[in-house]
Amino acid sequence: MTDLTQLSACDIARLVRKHRISATEIAQAYLERIDRLNPKLNAYIQVDREGALAAAREIDARDPENPRLPLAGVPVSIKSSIAVRGFPWECGSRLRESVRAEADAAVVDRLRQAGAVVLGVTNVPEFLMAWETDNALYGRTHNPWDPEYTAGGSSGGESAAIAAGLSAGGIGSDGGGSIRVPAHFTGICGLKPTPGRIPATGHFPVSAGPFASLGVLGPMARTVSDVVRLYEAVAGPDDGDPSSAPVPVTSVKKKKLRGMTIGYFETDGEVPVSPETRSALRRARQALEGQGCTVREFTPGGLGDIYRLWWNLFGRAIGTLLQPIVQGRELDLSATLRQFSTYVENGPALTRDELMDTLLRRDALRSGLLREMQDFPVLLCPVAAVSAFRHGEREWRIEGRPVRYLDAWRYAAWFNLTGNPAISVPVPGIAERPVGVQIVGRPWAEATVLGIAALLEEAVGIHPSPVLD
Repeated sequence: MTDLTQLSACDIARLVRKHRISATEIAQAYLERIDRLNPKLNAYIQVDREGALAAAREIDARDPENPRLPLAGVPVSIKSSIAVRGFPWECGSRLRESVRAEADAAVVDRLRQAGAVVLGVTNVPEFLMAWETDNALYGRTHNPWDPEYTAGGSSGGESAAIAAGLSAGGIGSDGGGSIRVPAHFTGICGLKPTPGRIPATGHFPVSAGPFASLGVLGPMARTVSDVVRLYEAVAGPDDGDPSSAPVPVTSVKKKKLRGMTIGYFETDGEVPVSPETRSALRRARQALEGQGCTVREFTPGGLGDIYRLWWNLFGRAIGTLLQPIVQGRELDLSATLRQFSTYVENGPALTRDELMDTLLRRDALRSGLLREMQDFPVLLCPVAAVSAFRHGEREWRIEGRPVRYLDAWRYAAWFNLTGNPAISVPVPGIAERPVGVQIVGRPWAEATVLGIAALLEEAVGIHPSPVLD
């Protein structure tokens, strides 16, 4: 008998719409798997069994052939920094303990309207300030491939749930790699869209001011096709997102991309990457060339400056905003947030003049990158310098050089500052644990990014799921 939890989101929706299986059966299968495996992984912080089954029965009672139900019966999980009515909305912090969302975020409402069944909300690091998932409220999330390793952060609970078959897909958020790094660590796909493409309305911390272009919401799933299905269901403008714009959502047509020119680089020249990362990139390059793409060596200029400006906003500015919130309650903070605070405190405070200079230089560097991308509209590069690491690790030695914790994620963080859409796609068979590569496009060109990702997945295959039972 087919394990229903191993079906793709697209297959689930198709089977439910054709009355081959009921949404209730699907929901029950996922809930049983969650009961069995979540205690080992700690991916979910709360599951709504009754609510999920009620939503599934409602789908079964409707006409699932309705074209407005592209996600008919698909069980999804939601990162707990995103508002889901009645669910914890604490962002992994004792400072928000017992806070529950009063209404659904825009993306959650759109998922429900598309026929998805919300199973529950997933674990995060405190205030999302880490590339691993651990907090003082709910503890540590483990990587389904090896519990000694992290599932990443800040969408680590989300990535662990999806990779382990505890969810068919879901929504994460990304301000410095927080969708793409966990996807890379767990063997799934994760899209960081252009700011404003998918509404960040209902996210905590609020995506506003100088941070509106950094933090975005995006879909995560086991296959590119499932990411596309989720993306098309939730993309579109919303008045609550300051970056929102009425840019049409175009369909993904991978056949038209076979002649695309792709810029390729394995390292930025400052931070080396692991051998398995290089192997994954080289295999991805060969695969895309086999699909008719032209892949040429190209490293964008100014990447070091882009990273330093990103840290000014993500680290120094956010650290300044957090200081009055946590003052006097330092003992309530998780170890990961305390450590993040030390990174900020070890440097000078961000001044008003520096903030203004950062915003102006960001725009100049972004313009320079976009000019270069006229010749290379797609980039193929690392997601991060390392793959999944052991819990608590803070430094690695690669090619005889030390790679510090913060520097390891610069390959993802660049594109938060510049606002480019980017996806992490796993490349199977490289190492014992998953390894992904990053595909980057021009702003609002998600269809191109997803199309190239589909071509890559078509050539290298879908990453297998971890063996957990």
